[in-house]
Amino acid sequence: MKSRDHKTAQGDTHDPNARKVIAVNRRARHEYEIIDTYQAGIVLVGTEVKSLRAGRVNFQDAFVRIENNEAWLYNMHISPYEQGNRWNVEPVRRRKLLLHRWEIDELRGRSEQKGLTIVPLQLYFQRGFARIEIGLGRGKKLYDKRQAIAERDRQREQQRELSGR
Repeated sequence: MKSRDHKTAQGDTHDPNARKVIAVNRRARHEYEIIDTYQAGIVLVGTEVKSLRAGRVNFQDAFVRIENNEAWLYNMHISPYEQGNRWNVEPVRRRKLLLHRWEIDELRGRSEQKGLTIVPLQLYFQRGFARIEIGLGRGKKLYDKRQAIAERDRQREQQRELSGR
């Protein structure tokens, strides 16, 4: 299949497969060592898409659970759309994730191992559809977190010295 570059009014090329990132769960990468990532669709109702386009989403304490051969996202807060009145839904409700059967089976098998959990990493639009990247992760110990912070500080210092010259 040939891909064509479409020019916008500003002269930039527009890639139809490009991601427009809405929100990133930075805390997940700090709290968990991410082993594997998956891309899933998300079932939204009412005015939730308009709230997402406005960037009104919070990943605080969000997690994924496999129940009855279906993947469900819990505790992700999507603020009600301000002009939505009666079509708004509950901000914190469980939302179904759209994955292939083999992905669900693989996630179930691997998440049942000791210490592995499924966490949302980022939410984005691709080809006009809301998608979520989920990761299979193992919780970090406190000393691992301290090590990561120290490494980040070392890299920041190196960047400062290089840019200062």
